Amino acid sequence: MPLITIWNSNPEAVLEFSIEQLLSTAGNGHLTDDTECSRELRQFFSQVSSEKLALYADQCLTRRFENNGKVLQDIVNELGRRLDFDVTNGRYQGTRNAVGNDGLWVGPENHTLLIEVKTTDAYSISVDTIARYRDSLIESSEISGSNSMLLVVGRYDTGQLEAQVRGSRHAWDMRLISVDSLLNLVRLKENTEDALTAEKIRSVLVPMEYTRLDSLVDIMFTAAQDVESAVESEAQTEVEEQEPREYPGVWEFTERTIIDSLRASILRTIEKNTDAKLVKKSRALYTANDRSVSVACTISKHYPDNNVKYWYAHHTPWQDFLDKAVSGYLALGCVGANFAFVIPARTMQERLEFFNTTTRNGKTYWHIHIQEPEPNVYRMMVPKSGDHLDLTPYKVQVDSAYSAAGGEE
Repeated sequence: MPLITIWNSNPEAVLEFSIEQLLSTAGNGHLTDDTECSRELRQFFSQVSSEKLALYADQCLTRRFENNGKVLQDIVNELGRRLDFDVTNGRYQGTRNAVGNDGLWVGPENHTLLIEVKTTDAYSISVDTIARYRDSLIESSEISGSNSMLLVVGRYDTGQLEAQVRGSRHAWDMRLISVDSLLNLVRLKENTEDALTAEKIRSVLVPMEYTRLDSLVDIMFTAAQDVESAVESEAQTEVEEQEPREYPGVWEFTERTIIDSLRASILRTIEKNTDAKLVKKSRALYTANDRSVSVACTISKHYPDNNVKYWYAHHTPWQDFLDKAVSGYLALGCVGANFAFVIPARTMQERLEFFNTTTRNGKTYWHIHIQEPEPNVYRMMVPKSGDHLDLTPYKVQVDSAYSAAGGEE
């Protein structure tokens, strides 16, 4: 039975498969170029979390099975996509008429990375051969403009390969990174919100001269600052400066584990209702690999003593992200409740000009306030028009698993 058929009908069972079981179930189980096995495996990797990709990569590096290097190659290319590169998978095996590179990654900044994946450096690798791959692709116009080479290797000792790169004439346009470190970059990117931070994360993979360390420190500082602000902006309510005086005590923090658990439950519910497999793009943004469905999911605690029961910040890049999808949704989670509001992006777009906004450090967000005028009746305030939005059509029950993290049944 084909892998994707089982995945669509019983995803929980497939997520328990080992990498060997996944491979044997994809197509005819024989991983070669331009086969159904390859297409199914790549499609599956595009729909699972980065945590699962990390597990499968570890199995490729710690177990001996046929084609483990080819599977790792596909996983590494999927990690490139998670970093927002436009990725072209290479061939598993080079031929006389096809270059043998493992992947081509083109970043939003128009820098191209030629990718070579190795499980270990136990065997000699000719960096000149890799450079010839690049020269051939430049000659055929498959690479143009700014470019460099990136070697992605297993977690074993890479001293031999590092020395080979340093001692070659390609030392200034070739870099090396372990699979573990590449995964860490993906995790970092998935916990940020700022596009500038994502750009700086990608820049780590591009050869740079580090006699002066300012640019490296800037990358580290920007990424750390963005991760911290992304967590804090959701752990506390996003409110105007005057609101804490009007509503005392709103600056109470919600535990991150509760926020993360609720978000996961909301996303599972949306997946079930749309038949989409959502992958994480940032802390709040998720999308199907074909952009058929995209979701911005944010969380608010409940304020029982206030006129406004839930408060959210809806950031302008989030709306831009949703507008690019066939079906985009703003999902508003409610701590302590077993429901959420899942609102189409078009419905939000029609009303955004009537919401209050705040701009800080050059970043603008809209204030989303939800009232409960009657028990279990909710509406979104649209202050500048007075035409408030009844949320009854957009209220969905959240996966009951959330109750373990503090939700109410």
